[in-house]
Amino acid sequence: MTWLGVLVPVYNVAPYLEECLASVVQQLPADGGVQLLVLDDCSTDGSWALMQQLDRRWPGRLQLLQHAHNGGLSAARNTMIDAATGDYLWFLDSDDKLLPGAIAGLQAIVRGHAPDVVLCDFAVWRERVRLKHRLRGEGHRRSFDGPARRLVRDRAGLMAGMLGTGQLHAWSKISRRALWGDAAAGVRFPVGRYFEDMATMPLMALRADSFFYQPSPWVAYRQRGGSILATMTLAKALDQSAALLPLAQALQGRPELQHAGLRLALAQHAARSLIGAMRHACRGPAAAGDAAPSAVADQLRRNFLDTSPLTPEALAGAYLRRGWWLRRHKFLRWFRAQPRP
Repeated sequence: MTWLGVLVPVYNVAPYLEECLASVVQQLPADGGVQLLVLDDCSTDGSWALMQQLDRRWPGRLQLLQHAHNGGLSAARNTMIDAATGDYLWFLDSDDKLLPGAIAGLQAIVRGHAPDVVLCDFAVWRERVRLKHRLRGEGHRRSFDGPARRLVRDRAGLMAGMLGTGQLHAWSKISRRALWGDAAAGVRFPVGRYFEDMATMPLMALRADSFFYQPSPWVAYRQRGGSILATMTLAKALDQSAALLPLAQALQGRPELQHAGLRLALAQHAARSLIGAMRHACRGPAAAGDAAPSAVADQLRRNFLDTSPLTPEALAGAYLRRGWWLRRHKFLRWFRAQPRP
């Protein structure tokens, strides 16, 4: 029986791919039960040839797939969701790696508690670790704000805890395959959009009845240049501010939205997205083909209002009651910001 599928999308990651896949292969149980799916999304750097070479080195360990046309990260993940046969799905980016003991730790939780979702922590992985990185606690980053090391049945608490840390990446959340449903009516990553994890993982969590948070770093997240945030554009800023709109729409009329912690966490996450996006919109003149910065800023404000269950005044008041003066000032400053013409 296949109890776990590890899904690795590949696109132009030849320098990192072997280390990523080796970190999984070295942990595969002797009695099987783990499917390692690796999909090439039309790489141009030799990644597909490397995948075939590694498949020969580790016979029977990898299941290789290849897209006929480049579709992007979301399309690659969606293809693998449909191809996976495991009871649980674990997404792993092809420049990251699993830390030792991750699969064994997950298996113990699944066997002992059978939760719908398992959440883990992560480590930031740098080629050169400096003192400032250690002081930031990059060796162990939390992905969840809530009860740990026990089975919990609290859907609103699950979403509040995910939103509270702002760590909505797919690779720190292992979920039952059944939560994703079929391609027509289930949850899938949005093709052609940035911040796809932010848009998708809360929708998956909305289908879960139980969760288990293990506060151990199971994933090493490689920090390298060229990330979405490091190469921000107005189009990316708009996608960032709109990423949680599907969640806000899905929550309408549901009892989870009455959960005070979830309401505040969603409002705060919408505020963080607004601030990050607005900073870019106000940075300077638009590039060729971009919308005018003033129009983008207006859209960012509308996206916040459509996403947040709290009005700007209510969120500012919540900050004030908690003594979060700086957070309140920053939010109001950027909500009211006007880009230079």
